[in-house]
Amino acid sequence: MITTSIFSRISLFISVLTLVAACAGKPVPEWQINAKNSMELATAAYLEGNARVETQEFNLARSEISRTGRADLMARVELTRCASRVASLVIEECEGFEKLRTDAAAPERAYADYLAGKIKPQDIVLLPEQHRTVAGASSDVAASGALQNIEDPLARLVAAGVLFRSNRATPAVLTVAIDTASAQGWRRPLLAWLGVQLLRAENADDTVEAERLRRRIALAENAPAPRQP
Repeated sequence: MITTSIFSRISLFISVLTLVAACAGKPVPEWQINAKNSMELATAAYLEGNARVETQEFNLARSEISRTGRADLMARVELTRCASRVASLVIEECEGFEKLRTDAAAPERAYADYLAGKIKPQDIVLLPEQHRTVAGASSDVAASGALQNIEDPLARLVAAGVLFRSNRATPAVLTVAIDTASAQGWRRPLLAWLGVQLLRAENADDTVEAERLRRRIALAENAPAPRQP
């Protein structure tokens, strides 16, 4: 279960480990709880546009994982962080994972390649199930349709980011990404995707649409920061 669906939700692999321990009647190690909570807070803060909290919570999660000495778990944490950036159209190498690639399992290596837009056809089977149809789509239209069938909002945005990075993002992909980010209140990816849509409107000399998008971007940019718990 861990190897096939750890990326469908924030730090799900830690949730799974916690569940297994609980079902076995064993006490849950403190590091699992702390790491899970910090990764959830870090990812949420990043998507909301709060870089300070994201960095703070991510460093706490890394500290907890470091206590185990397990590079494979650290690799998953790094991939979770990189996935949130792909969802927000931050196109960069996943440096934290690459430092750990040698000790990462095949599914993690495949997912890292997927995030980079260079998954090998033979490795698609190693991806989380909800990403396989997008990665293996025979056309951009088919990929767009597969994207809309992904239930988890974050996974859907990640897949949209991969399509964008692979130069396969159709107008329908942009619409799905914007609607997803908007529905979740995720300001960072919303602004990124709206920016792409604005650029396309400007290139098409669609002044009415461009002005509408500028108004929407301004509204999102001026939204107050979310209250911290």
